Amino acid sequence: MPERQAGTSLVEREVRIEAAPEIVFPFFTDPEKMVRWIGVGATLDPRPGGAFSLNTIGQYFFAGEYVEVDPPNRVVFTWGYGNFPEEPNPLPPGSSTVEVDLEADGDATIVRLRHRVPEALDAFHAMGWEHYLVRLGLAATGREPGDDPFREALEAMLGSPETSG
Repeated sequence: MPERQAGTSLVEREVRIEAAPEIVFPFFTDPEKMVRWIGVGATLDPRPGGAFSLNTIGQYFFAGEYVEVDPPNRVVFTWGYGNFPEEPNPLPPGSSTVEVDLEADGDATIVRLRHRVPEALDAFHAMGWEHYLVRLGLAATGREPGDDPFREALEAMLGSPETSG
């Protein structure tokens, strides 16, 4: 259950990945590795103040900036919806923060993710992070996550630019 605090909820997820932190960390900072588990395109400048932009479907993307980059232990970036299809945007670019801590556990890594979002968006983000951290575990261990049913559901809900034209 997400932790609630003054109109926001803290979404927390943890996953154990059978790869060292040095292997897992670049999946949060290298655009080619990131899109193996989440999104379809990324512009990443992994340094404090550097750009964080993750294209999800068509014209929709998540946008923010890196706040902290401490390889291979921790990465923090801001997050929000870019080009949201309706006004007002419930989570403007950079308006929430995602903290990711990586802790060695033998030959594996415990990935702890914390994301504070508006209460109305907590279930969506909890479901999304649960889904994508499984995909991260597959990608970071050299396996192919395959087609992304979460992205396909969003495309169907929002309509991709190719079909809504």
